Amino acid sequence: MKDASFLPLSTYREYPPEEMLERAKEFADDLQRRRTIRDFSDRPLPPGLIEYCLQAALSAPSGANMQPWHFAVVRDPEIKHRIRLAAELEEKEFYTHRASAEWLEALQPLGTDEHKPFLDAAPCLIAVFVQKFGLLPDGRKFKHYYPTESVGLATGMLIAALHRAGVATLTHTPSPMKFLNKILGRPKHERPFLLIVAGYPRDDAQVPDIRRRELKDSVSYF
Repeated sequence: MKDASFLPLSTYREYPPEEMLERAKEFADDLQRRRTIRDFSDRPLPPGLIEYCLQAALSAPSGANMQPWHFAVVRDPEIKHRIRLAAELEEKEFYTHRASAEWLEALQPLGTDEHKPFLDAAPCLIAVFVQKFGLLPDGRKFKHYYPTESVGLATGMLIAALHRAGVATLTHTPSPMKFLNKILGRPKHERPFLLIVAGYPRDDAQVPDIRRRELKDSVSYF
């Protein structure tokens, strides 16, 4: 087994306890403002903004540092429309045949249905793919460890980075999503994980009147 190479830790920053608490609270308060929206403006985002947020996502930890992800950024209106048409076909099947009555009841407060105009309206879609395995230049496969967990971590960091930059987001998961492989030309060993809709909210955008759990309802200490 090849010996691992190590470097001195030069990126870690320690802060005084008071500053640690201040930074943690400020970040938590900022993320508490985050809301999923479905009413997007077509205003373009500043050039380079998505790329900086993706750099944040790419810093996520991953199993054995395999980084089993691919992010496909879609700005082309024609491709966005093809994605919308394909997604709406799957969503219509979901709402009319696949979803249980209980599931539809749970979705009712969100006001969702098979119509997804935000896929056309928003200036940017980011399709996130999980790579089940990697490929060497000669075509040989190598295993990825904990690929779904790793991509979930990177996606969460991406959403946080987009919010931090002032970008509104929606996580969209039509099922199945294999149409994304075809439309975006991604290989079969990649599985669509999530579609992130990113942009500015419309001036008249509204969000459901829902509440998040309090800390005491979701956390235990030992």
